[in-house]
Amino acid sequence: MNDPRITRVLVSESELQARVAELGRQITSDYAEHPPLLVGVLKGAFVFMADLARAIDLSVDVDFMAVSSYGSATRSSGVVRIVKDLDSDLTGRHVLIVEDIIDSGLTLQYLRKNLQARGPASVEVCALLLKEGLQKVDPQLKYVGFSIPPEFVIGYGLDVAEVYRNLPYIAQYTP
Repeated sequence: MNDPRITRVLVSESELQARVAELGRQITSDYAEHPPLLVGVLKGAFVFMADLARAIDLSVDVDFMAVSSYGSATRSSGVVRIVKDLDSDLTGRHVLIVEDIIDSGLTLQYLRKNLQARGPASVEVCALLLKEGLQKVDPQLKYVGFSIPPEFVIGYGLDVAEVYRNLPYIAQYTP
């Protein structure tokens, strides 16, 4: 895409595919006895979750939540609200939250606490991206795709004002 605001590719399409395959193999091994419920955090995680679900060689179930802490801004407001809740009952289930990106970790902390209150057997997190040095709390991630510099990024599901989600790579965006 020829857009001057896309300043550099941080994670290529081939790197994404290879890492998602690795994560899928690890999750398959770790959850062999108890296939997880994958909980995708919309909208940013939908591309990653689709690829991850196909890379897991288990009969996984999927559900989605939408939470908002950004709106149309490029920085989190710090106020988290659930926009779409799960349809699934979590009681006694092994839940794997699938997140696109972890910045401060505050949204994830809120989400984890909310889901743990619903009586699951376990709650773990698989994040595609971890922004280095921005966490205000320990995000307690079981799986991480890539650590990246603290830049605003787009592509592979991540957006700015609902644009660029369809890029097959992760790129730095400079407004």
